[in-house]
Amino acid sequence: MKFYSTRDTKRACGCSLREAAMMGLAPDGGLFVPERIPQADMAEVERLAGESYAAMAGYLAGLFFGDDFDPQLLRRELESLYDFPVPLRAVGCGRYTLELFHGPTCAFKDFGAGFMGRAIGLLGAAGERLVILTATSGDTGSAVAHGFYGVPGVDVVVLYPEGKISRLQECQMTALGGNIHPLRVAGTFDDCQRLVKELFADAEFRKRRRVTSANSINLLRWIPQAFYYFYGYCRWRQAAGGDRPVIVVPSGNYGNLAAGMLAQRMGLPVGGFVAASNINDVVPEFLRTGVYRPRPSVRTPANAMDVGAPSNFERMLWLCGGDPEALRGELEGFRCDDAFIRRTFYELYERHGYFSDPHSAVGYAASMAVGKPGFYLSTAHPAKFGEVIASVTRGPGAASRTARGADTQAAAFGTPCRRSRGPRSVRRKGLNPPD
Repeated sequence: MKFYSTRDTKRACGCSLREAAMMGLAPDGGLFVPERIPQADMAEVERLAGESYAAMAGYLAGLFFGDDFDPQLLRRELESLYDFPVPLRAVGCGRYTLELFHGPTCAFKDFGAGFMGRAIGLLGAAGERLVILTATSGDTGSAVAHGFYGVPGVDVVVLYPEGKISRLQECQMTALGGNIHPLRVAGTFDDCQRLVKELFADAEFRKRRRVTSANSINLLRWIPQAFYYFYGYCRWRQAAGGDRPVIVVPSGNYGNLAAGMLAQRMGLPVGGFVAASNINDVVPEFLRTGVYRPRPSVRTPANAMDVGAPSNFERMLWLCGGDPEALRGELEGFRCDDAFIRRTFYELYERHGYFSDPHSAVGYAASMAVGKPGFYLSTAHPAKFGEVIASVTRGPGAASRTARGADTQAAAFGTPCRRSRGPRSVRRKGLNPPD
């Protein structure tokens, strides 16, 4: 299969998977997409989902990458990669969530970043020195760092906004060492993302370094995220006995939601999607008004969603044939302010005994507001946000107990906690922290 830029409407410059993965961003500034969207056999999907997540993912990956990977070799890699559960949990009466945080870094991005790390090795792309350049608002950096840790021929440079990610998120990136190089940026995630894009646009730099990105702009990160929508659908059908679920997606850079839309076009029978955001509501605002207005991001308790210029909006438009009104007709939007986020994950624990991270709490709030049968995605383990969840815990000394409990949960999931030399800082003119 060939891959084209979202901006190459005439399909004049098709690339192989290896070429597209190594470039990350297309030369014209667009994002790579497949030349066609393959159709999944839902009976086969349900059969394999009953066997294992890895078996189902191997089948779906083969629809896109069957010409590039040996199917048996790919399946063995995925069985090793996806060795953790992907449970659907009931949260209250008739409400469900697909927990995507049981991987090595306790976040949904383990699915795509891990797949990309294995795929790079299978493609032989690390035969000459490769630099993975990635911006993160929290979870992407740690998932990419762990996905590529120790991979021969690969260096990972992670840019993250200073003081705007959780302590545990920072530890996951800075405790590894080796081929992982974290850099603090005095600014926001949007500043980190802009620096990455500037480097990709620097022709002289790219002549000297073979560089790609592991953000969701890279199709090897993006496409595998479509697979867990199929798995969630199968689990939800078993649990609820329904059909065509509405899926609520907590969203920041919108690679996750764009992947869900891709799954729908592969034949997944869903009733629609809800774009759930914090106060960085660029996409929900567009869905409401028809005006797409990127702007500087604002810091919130749900830091991984603090994105003011989501890159994957371009893919979402491509999936709708470039028609903004078609996109508006396909999605629902939801906005949740800081106070509501805190109140929601507090009430989740008080009413249902369910501990949620802030991002997933936004998903739950949106699911309740929409009120339609389906499920929402839980994107990160609450232990990654001990500082936030402790702030709303009642009782003397409860905050410290909650934080300690979160650390204990994190340790149970294998989160690294040893000290390292720490990251270096990047300070550039115009990238001062906001007041």
